[in-house]
Amino acid sequence: MSTTILQERTDDGKLILTLNRPHAMNCMNFEMIESLESIVRESNYDMSIRLILVKGADPPEGKKPSFSAGADLIERRTLSEDQVRRFIGTVRNTMITVENSRVPTIAVINGYAFGGGTELALACDLRIASTEALMGLTETSLAVIPGGGGTQRLSRIIGIAKAKELIYTARRIDAVTALKIGLVNKVSDPKHLMNDALELAGEITRNGPIAVQQAKSALNYGSECSIGVALRIESKAYEITIPTEDRMEALKAFAEKRKPEFKGR
Repeated sequence: MSTTILQERTDDGKLILTLNRPHAMNCMNFEMIESLESIVRESNYDMSIRLILVKGADPPEGKKPSFSAGADLIERRTLSEDQVRRFIGTVRNTMITVENSRVPTIAVINGYAFGGGTELALACDLRIASTEALMGLTETSLAVIPGGGGTQRLSRIIGIAKAKELIYTARRIDAVTALKIGLVNKVSDPKHLMNDALELAGEITRNGPIAVQQAKSALNYGSECSIGVALRIESKAYEITIPTEDRMEALKAFAEKRKPEFKGR
């Protein structure tokens, strides 16, 4: 079992994944990327999981925190051109797996998030950043471009003009700037970052699991379509929720003036 990704489960269905290469700023090597893809893919078949949080391991004493500083450039120097192509393809597929996860995903950005680190955050549904975070798609400074979906996801989240500016310049931006341009959803004090992320996650997991999953599906796939097609996608997603036990439980709980107990059925 790989130690580059640590897993922790909570009683209420949260899966916490920790990028665990703290002495290398949680940079992504082959082992980490392949492990992340495998874990997220397998989580799609575990109906007890309702949400995934991704964070970086705490740094060694005296070092600055990192979510992930991107690809492991030390490993990269040892790879042939064909191996680099395989690595980038693996990164791209992993980000797609994260983006298409059955459940919502939250990136908990505790520090540096450069290159692939920012691309992983972009592949997640929501992003919460520490005031110490620095983010950026910095690949052009290394004479390459974002290869894990960054050129496409960043432009869809913050707009194409601002995405071009950040990618062309390889600029690193702080958490306040990231919040201002809509790159992150919330900024937190480092001491409260994980608690704030768990609180946000709790707001989501309290709701009907099937409904949340179908909302994610409608949002993800509908955003790529014309409004007419997108409304059909929404309609089909809604239909899936109608015969569920959870919907009937919500109506019953409302009538009885109590909180619903959702089972994901």
